[in-house]
Amino acid sequence: MTTLQGRPSTALVVIDVQNDVVGGAYRRDEVVANIGHLVERAREARVPVVWVRHHDDDELATGSDGWQIVPELVPAAGEAIVEKAYGDAFEDTTLESVLAGLGVGRLVVTGAETDACVRSTLHGAFARGYDATLVSDAHTAGDKSAWGAPPVDLVIAHTNLYWSFQSAPGRTAGTVATADVVFAPATA
Repeated sequence: MTTLQGRPSTALVVIDVQNDVVGGAYRRDEVVANIGHLVERAREARVPVVWVRHHDDDELATGSDGWQIVPELVPAAGEAIVEKAYGDAFEDTTLESVLAGLGVGRLVVTGAETDACVRSTLHGAFARGYDATLVSDAHTAGDKSAWGAPPVDLVIAHTNLYWSFQSAPGRTAGTVATADVVFAPATA
């Protein structure tokens, strides 16, 4: 279990599911629907949902239509929205203080982009002592093959594969499909 003391709770983290980030993403509608199901189930189980939203001055200006979270996913009143400017959602943000305030030591991670902010945040969380589970069918990315990256389906498959085998003392990692996510009550 997590190496963070007194942090038995779980949070669902939704990374950068914004109009311009996922507009042309691989299997966009399926991934957004899966995230929507997870959000509903987390709320029913009284598990906090933490939204992460990226901004930059060049392509994703704060307040623009492209910066908005997709209309299918609506943060509820009181759910934290963490604004970020770097790939790792912990870097220069309020994410750590939000999670600490909720007693969270285990993250269930979804969102975009698989090969950038999702991966950076997973590694950032794990290195900081969190248990980090990636929902294998609830993350996506846009096609970057023009710049030498593999096709998106292979990026997702590879990320799911290597995250399934992450390990470190006192922490757990892994992947799970949307249908198999269990939002269990906190344990001491």
